[in-house]
Amino acid sequence: MGRPARHDADRLLDAAVSLAAETGPRGVTMAAVARAAGAPSGSVYHRFPDRTALLSALWLRTVTRFQEGVFAVLDGPPEDAGVAMARHAVEWCREHPDEARVLLAGPGDFGLSEWPGAARERLAAGNARLEKALADLARRLGTTDERGRSRVLLAVVDLPYAVVRRYLVRGEPIPALEVDTVGDAVRALLAG
Repeated sequence: MGRPARHDADRLLDAAVSLAAETGPRGVTMAAVARAAGAPSGSVYHRFPDRTALLSALWLRTVTRFQEGVFAVLDGPPEDAGVAMARHAVEWCREHPDEARVLLAGPGDFGLSEWPGAARERLAAGNARLEKALADLARRLGTTDERGRSRVLLAVVDLPYAVVRRYLVRGEPIPALEVDTVGDAVRALLAG
């Protein structure tokens, strides 16, 4: 039986997240990740064949972790689900500010155009699943026209994004009160 890996992919991606939050995506290099994780560079290359693979894995792990929480709150009455979705966005970003900075940058800054096909397909599948969930939420709220769908997106996506972005770009922690502020505003928008 072999020894467990000291420098597994998650530990290396954790180091990459910290680097991305501190220096931006350009600072996430194979050598920088190895230094930040206290790992030999061979450990990084063993798990990620190149920087593109590292960056795509970093983005996909981050967005998947965020979206898991989104999907977990979408059951129940539709208005409550929409409020919970928006609150989740703010709470998650408060609890995971480095990962939130990764999401704020967007996949393009993490080399999306160079990602391998499988990584781009995984991103597309995750985005499609989220779009379907949002369309279903709008339908459940009885807002099937374009204006209604736009109102739902404004409430559960754009509003929480604007609030967390305000703090993230200034490098400030997101205050706890913003969770309730966003929840109240989203409830009012969805009640319409």
